[in-house]
Amino acid sequence: MQPFLRSVNLIGKRASSTIHKTLVTFVVSLCCAQWSMAASEKEIIDNLASVRPDLTFKIVGESPLAGFYEVQVEDGPLLYVSQNGRHFFDGNLYQVTSNQFVDVRELGLIKARRDLFVSRRTDDMIIFKPAGQTKAIINVFTDVDCGYCRKLHSEVPELNAMGIEVRYLAYPRAGLKSESFNKIATAWCSDTPEQALTEIKNGKSLATSVCADNPIAEHYRLGGSLGVTGTPAIVLMDGTMIPGYRPAADFAELLGLNAIN
Repeated sequence: MQPFLRSVNLIGKRASSTIHKTLVTFVVSLCCAQWSMAASEKEIIDNLASVRPDLTFKIVGESPLAGFYEVQVEDGPLLYVSQNGRHFFDGNLYQVTSNQFVDVRELGLIKARRDLFVSRRTDDMIIFKPAGQTKAIINVFTDVDCGYCRKLHSEVPELNAMGIEVRYLAYPRAGLKSESFNKIATAWCSDTPEQALTEIKNGKSLATSVCADNPIAEHYRLGGSLGVTGTPAIVLMDGTMIPGYRPAADFAELLGLNAIN
């Protein structure tokens, strides 16, 4: 059970399915507060916070599911909360179309990611550029203590050789008060961040140096808002997110490039 659900009463149960993805819905009753038939947005937030004051909740907007709001838990999941504030569930919301199940939130996130990375500043990223022409760009949320992040990083020269620019954002999976945070902040705060990031990912221990203006917390929260839950999380410029490691050779096909011999 996820930590944010510890103090509430679960009345749902996990359901299994023969399709490739398990559709999980936890329906939760908030029985410890007084509710009106149609709670205001502020009342919804106040009542969620009354049960878990240690968490920060934010109304995202009305959900595609009639009668529910989307509520984001800071550094946590997206909740779907009923308009009267009496119930919520946590999980993926799917739309049934004529030939497939469509993850409704992912559709919105694709546009959000695309719009963001087309215009977002890059001076707070650690960037590995091709020596020649840049043919494509990937944005990678990374963690220095993630084995598959290290494996992907070892293939950056191969990606660069194909004309792929690799732009790193920080996502310390252990959180903002972890040793992983200190390590990755040390890379970002270095005078030679590309070299420092490579050394740390190769297992070298560098003296901790966390500068006050590092962007790690901003990157971490940005990742959460874009649907990142683990690393590496690779975001293409069209907004598509590839969760987890993919071999460098796969990107030639994914990005419509011809592999360079």
